[in-house]
Amino acid sequence: MKAGLNNVSVEGIEVSADNLDTAAAAAIYREHGCLVVRGLMVDYIDEICREIDHVLAETIDLITEARQVPEGWSTPNGALLLPAPKGFPRDKQIMCLPISYRNSAVFFRSALDTRTLDLVEAVLGPNIELFHEGQSLVKEAVGGHPKHLHQDASYFEHRFEGPMGQLNYAVDTDLQNGALYVVPGSFRMGLLEHEDTFSHLGLNGHEWPWERATPIEGKAGDSIFFHVNCIHGSKPNWSDKPRPVFINRYRTADDYVVVGATSTENRKAAEAQREQATKDNQRGLMVRGFRAFDSNR
Repeated sequence: MKAGLNNVSVEGIEVSADNLDTAAAAAIYREHGCLVVRGLMVDYIDEICREIDHVLAETIDLITEARQVPEGWSTPNGALLLPAPKGFPRDKQIMCLPISYRNSAVFFRSALDTRTLDLVEAVLGPNIELFHEGQSLVKEAVGGHPKHLHQDASYFEHRFEGPMGQLNYAVDTDLQNGALYVVPGSFRMGLLEHEDTFSHLGLNGHEWPWERATPIEGKAGDSIFFHVNCIHGSKPNWSDKPRPVFINRYRTADDYVVVGATSTENRKAAEAQREQATKDNQRGLMVRGFRAFDSNR
């Protein structure tokens, strides 16, 4: 398989969930800023796919009621829409599904998976909280949106280490239906300058063409962990079925966002307020360890 920035193939960053060696997996993540764990989420797939399918159908029924927002359009149930590509059956397509820990018990259970938390603890330490409430992205069939190569820190830059993301394939995923591409080792470059793209913030396509990244094909239930500065993205879905994923994010209990943005304009405004950011009102649900009282906050 194709090698990434620091000359590592997919085989060099993948392990199996069966008899998972947590220390060895954590070492791969620390070295490359990304890690693939095959089969880690298999136990949750059937149930979460039923719920994703339900929310997807519900959202499609509500598209005609969508209202415009800075990032695109939002349906009454909370989905985020983007402009549809030429030849699509309607003028809007779905990007983010309104399924989270607040309305899906199985999604929340997936975030509490013991093997996942063992791995996160091995990387981040004993005191871990959830960042946000889960996210599910979907590429609709026959042209579902691409997500340009980018770093998550461009959207939510943190004071300290930042979140460890866990993207989970809900269906078998390959080059045709929108496999995730990663650039192993890119997290060491720090946060790079992003620009506005069709799918919000992204890296310059001339400087960061797809050929610089490594595609991760996989089965439903495979997990891809990546550092907040790891460059990643995905091409359109050209298959005849939707390609959903669900994402859990974890951070240390003391970490918090200092710059939050979805465009170059609001990122510039947020950067000017960086020093005013605090942990106040940014406390996520603890999933490991304990958050001690800090009298300095």
